[in-house]
Amino acid sequence: MKPRSDSDTSVEEALLNRRSVRSYVDGALTLQEFSQLLWATQGVTAPQGMRTAPSAGGLYPLEVYVAVGDVEGLSPAIYRYLPDVHSIQRVLDGDMRGELAQASLGQRWIENAAVDIVIAAVYERTTAKYGERGLRYVHMEAGHAAQNLCLQATALRLGVVTVGGFDDERVGATLNLPHNQKPLYVIPVGRIEKP
Repeated sequence: MKPRSDSDTSVEEALLNRRSVRSYVDGALTLQEFSQLLWATQGVTAPQGMRTAPSAGGLYPLEVYVAVGDVEGLSPAIYRYLPDVHSIQRVLDGDMRGELAQASLGQRWIENAAVDIVIAAVYERTTAKYGERGLRYVHMEAGHAAQNLCLQATALRLGVVTVGGFDDERVGATLNLPHNQKPLYVIPVGRIEKP
């Protein structure tokens, strides 16, 4: 679905209301919400391929994966986001949220979220140009992308939390990541009780 470029929530309101939310209620995300979350994280915003988050040298080292458990019209599976065509590619069948929670030190909110968005990095895309300093740039970019995701989830009235505590190798194996992609964030997103 085509992402929206407007909403009833201002940037200031999203900043004011952004919180780490670890408790979710049952309820599927809509395809529009799912699409919007992925676009906010790494979507293309210009014909030249520029994205929602700044990237050192425009090298875009991040890869976005989603462990889908409860999205209307989507089978539970691991999907990879394809920013250039704003689409997803199935990587692995099945609901992997439980395995991802176990790989993340047993953090149950990962299993209970409708989806878990994982930001991974291919460091070489940036370090080939910037050397060791490129590692810092990749981490900065991951932070930008994660904040975009958090603000978008907040604007959609969804709960979200960033998770950095996990076993890198187990997360990589759970998602079937290529050997050169390293997970940096696991970000659960789900429905919350209406105030």
